[in-house]
Amino acid sequence: MAKKDSGFIEPNSPEVTAQGRVTFRIHAPKATSVSLGPIGDLASIGIGVGMPFRKGTDGVWTLTLQRVPPGAHRYQFNVDGLTILDPRNPRTSESNEHAWSLVHVPGAPWMEPGPDTPRGSVSALPYWSQVRGRFRRLHVYTPPGYDGGRGRFPVLYLLHGAFDSDHSWSTVGRAADILDTLIAAGAVRPMVVVMPHGHVGPFQLGMPMWGEFEPEFLKDILPFVESRFRIQAHRRGRALAGLSMGGGHTLNLGFTQTDLFSHLGVFSSGIFDPKGLPHLTEAPIAEFERRHRMVLSSPSRRRGFPELWFATGRRDFLLSVTRSTVDFLRKHDFPVTYHETEGGHTWDRWRDYLRQFLPLLFPKGT
Repeated sequence: MAKKDSGFIEPNSPEVTAQGRVTFRIHAPKATSVSLGPIGDLASIGIGVGMPFRKGTDGVWTLTLQRVPPGAHRYQFNVDGLTILDPRNPRTSESNEHAWSLVHVPGAPWMEPGPDTPRGSVSALPYWSQVRGRFRRLHVYTPPGYDGGRGRFPVLYLLHGAFDSDHSWSTVGRAADILDTLIAAGAVRPMVVVMPHGHVGPFQLGMPMWGEFEPEFLKDILPFVESRFRIQAHRRGRALAGLSMGGGHTLNLGFTQTDLFSHLGVFSSGIFDPKGLPHLTEAPIAEFERRHRMVLSSPSRRRGFPELWFATGRRDFLLSVTRSTVDFLRKHDFPVTYHETEGGHTWDRWRDYLRQFLPLLFPKGT
């Protein structure tokens, strides 16, 4: 705790124990009510939704949550109706047009590098988008030894969901920690991971979710990355994966650019109406089939098609979309690997899907 000139000691927040107990604190002596925000990663897994804090005689409000699952969780405070970040926590995560406080709870060794684990790095880079006519941003993970080494690395393009941004996979998604741990264990090849921003503006239900990102990916992002980083600029050295909206981007790019990627990973997603999530009907599959008829009907193209890997939780609201997409692709004789897991449409699932997907990429000898 930090001490002020008045003698008051600023509260520590969040305070996390090895047993998963998390205590939030905020000094707000004039506030009449403080609660944990009703949305965020903790709320999405049913923990602490709108729970009230208790006020102490020193004006510090406190809330303790028991047995929070391991991983990174985004949260906000609600103080007298105003949503704010935790003022004592410098760790944050951006979503699309929003910011969150971020807490990490230990207990999952596969995303917790040890003191002797070689570490990669994550950079935030601006690039000029010819398609958008303005500067845009992406995040790039480079593996341990990249900066001082030589040679070219395979690359995974990793896409986010509708309520996230290019900052999300490297913060709440803990992609760098997962990669560092798996690379150190020899479970995956060292690779570069590119995390672009999939939105062209603020997201709202009813707006198009794709059709605008894909041209920018091909015309701006791909050339920028391949000119800036030592990566393998061929099909066997590229993979593409995304969650939710990013899974839709993955399918659209994968089926229009069949010679670009060796693997496609689709997390909690499938073929659904790009005008908004409530439109979960059979019509999007019919439209997808019409647009990609040549690929779907060609045995030779199917044989050379990227490996398809899907995973969705049994409580995910897009489960039926994933199932119908997998059935549709199998009907057209595409060999699809599909994992149906516990859980819902949440980051604890997507981090685990990334852990499962990464070892499949870029096998030695390719």
